[in-house]
Amino acid sequence: MSQYSGKIVFYEGRCFTGRRLEVYGDCDNFQDRGFMNRVNSIRVESGAWNCFDHPDFKGQQFILERGEYPEFQRWNSHNDHMGSCRPIRMVRTSRTHLIISNSSTYTHTHTHIYIYTHTYIYILISEDHVTLKTGGMMLKI
Repeated sequence: MSQYSGKIVFYEGRCFTGRRLEVYGDCDNFQDRGFMNRVNSIRVESGAWNCFDHPDFKGQQFILERGEYPEFQRWNSHNDHMGSCRPIRMVRTSRTHLIISNSSTYTHTHTHIYIYTHTYIYILISEDHVTLKTGGMMLKI
């Protein structure tokens, strides 16, 4: 297992019953692995995960950290649909310098963020914003 992977187990039934799917890295489509998109409980055994209610990392997103989720309401879902997931890349460092820019050449508006911490930093990048989460603090840019 690389430093960026983890383990998450999806169950068809509530309270960790029924068929199960174990995932150790990016999984863009549960059905490609013979698992339907009905998930009623989840056990995150290691790492933090970004889960999506549709295949190909689309749809509503759920951030799941290590722990047990015996029913879909526990991860704030309104239904039992889940179609893809991937581990959240984590960095363990004492100082991080992050530059966020709206151009690849850094010639337009950009922001410098310095983070001093000894805890994990979760970095989530979507089309319209970046979310940083560390030590109980979340920053959306």
